[in-house]
Amino acid sequence: MILTVFVWLCAVMLHISAFIFGLAGTVVGLLGLVVLVTYSVQNGIILLVIAFLISPLGLPMLAVRMLGLIQDANYALQDFIKA
Repeated sequence: MILTVFVWLCAVMLHISAFIFGLAGTVVGLLGLVVLVTYSVQNGIILLVIAFLISPLGLPMLAVRMLGLIQDANYALQDFIKA
């Protein structure tokens, strides 16, 4: 039961953080494009890589996969206890 509550809390925090990281990724991505065109190609590429990492396809997706593994372990434990 504790693991189920933990998975639920992590899912809620992941949802909130994905929204925040999505906004931050958009801002950093736009800033990266501006820097790429106006200032420095190298710094623009660095900012675009950072934007990808904090976008929902970067590090938050890794967190989703890890939460999925924890949830699978939770279901396996529940099935083991029921049997």
